Amino acid sequence: MEFKDKLIQDGEAVLDNSAIESSENVLIEEEVLYINNVMVTDKLKYMVMTMMTLFLLISSLVFNTPSEIMSGMKLIIVSPSTLVTDYFEIANIGSSLFNSALITMVGIIVARVNKVEMNGPMIAALLTLAGFSFFGKNLYNTWGIMAGVYTYSVFKKESFDKYIVQALFSTALGPLISCITFGIELNLIQGILLGNLAGFMAGFVLPPLASHFLLFHQGYSIYNIGFTAGIIGMFFMAALRGLGFQTETAVHVLSGMNEPLSMFLILMFSIMLFIGLFLNQFSFKGLSDLFKLSGRLSSDFVSQVGFGIVLINMSLLGFLSMFYVILLGGDLNGPVIGGIFTVVGFGAYGKHLRNVVPILLGVYIASLFNVYDTASTVALLAALFGTTLAPIAGHYGPIHGIIAGFLHMSMTMNVSYLHGGMNLYNNGFSGGFVAAALAPLFESVGFLKNRADNYENLYK
Repeated sequence: MEFKDKLIQDGEAVLDNSAIESSENVLIEEEVLYINNVMVTDKLKYMVMTMMTLFLLISSLVFNTPSEIMSGMKLIIVSPSTLVTDYFEIANIGSSLFNSALITMVGIIVARVNKVEMNGPMIAALLTLAGFSFFGKNLYNTWGIMAGVYTYSVFKKESFDKYIVQALFSTALGPLISCITFGIELNLIQGILLGNLAGFMAGFVLPPLASHFLLFHQGYSIYNIGFTAGIIGMFFMAALRGLGFQTETAVHVLSGMNEPLSMFLILMFSIMLFIGLFLNQFSFKGLSDLFKLSGRLSSDFVSQVGFGIVLINMSLLGFLSMFYVILLGGDLNGPVIGGIFTVVGFGAYGKHLRNVVPILLGVYIASLFNVYDTASTVALLAALFGTTLAPIAGHYGPIHGIIAGFLHMSMTMNVSYLHGGMNLYNNGFSGGFVAAALAPLFESVGFLKNRADNYENLYK
């Protein structure tokens, strides 16, 4: 089979849960689970994810009263929500956590009703959904896009369960709906109709585009939907500018709340670590095997190493990301915590300590030489979300990961204008370009013997 054909098939597998739920993967997972003497069913995985969501809900009541949360929710829903809009700042922390809990619970329910396996891609999608609900996704701007993805599945006469993962990821374009509705001075009825129509159209075209854009970066950028959403957002933004509309892309973020928010994160990651250790017989056995995986799309760590080890990996990535922010003197706010949640989520689907650290180092080194303060929110987001390039470090080595992180820092600061803040996954957009440029360069100078063979070896 030619490499291009293989890559197209794997690109579809990234978006197709049924492909990941193959009998081969199930057998692999069952074998790992029996070795650890713990029967981890899909029901248990759903229970763990639901518990994390309930933790967000309960935490919201710790930070704010119910009346404050409801008042904040109103502000969140009517916000244009373009990058970078921190719901912690424009509303309050409790409202943001409540918004995140509700949207994540909706994702869990949609997946459960459609009988989708709680695997690596689904875990990544849910935690990404939770994280971006702190700064861009809300109960208003997600439905139109998901409806577009659903309609595409009907158009293709395929079951919606095959498209659940990209339906959740596609909400990256939520600001497209919110901005048209509330941000360009249309009357409310016009804004609602045109905003949701735009979101519906974006959701409808996203699945086929995402499948083929994977060819562009060859799976070396994990946020493939982010790259796709950037392209779609770019076209919509060009159309809006052509009609004389402009959007605001200023940074509005919270500061000065590191102590309570760090306690919130430490508690959450500690619970995650404890559950992982419990499911893995209170050992780190298997973690070294996970570190050997490159993370290149599509790498479902849950089926490859087991749910317990994945939870341990996710918690370690959470602690690493949080301490990176704190040690640099940065603020824990909605966007930054959203970045941390995304790193944690992809700990089930491509990221681990070994392939993330070089990217963080590369972005940090780059920030020392440019105009962006290393502790600024935009620099921290470039580092956290820049780990979309983790497969480069995992596949080629740490030096190449540092190079990728270094280049990503400059790229991500310059591409947001193209989509005008309509795409929340801006780093996925820029990461796609960086990966597409570096992968063929690294290969051409002899870092890989045979790219087709190496690609297939990722699944062995």
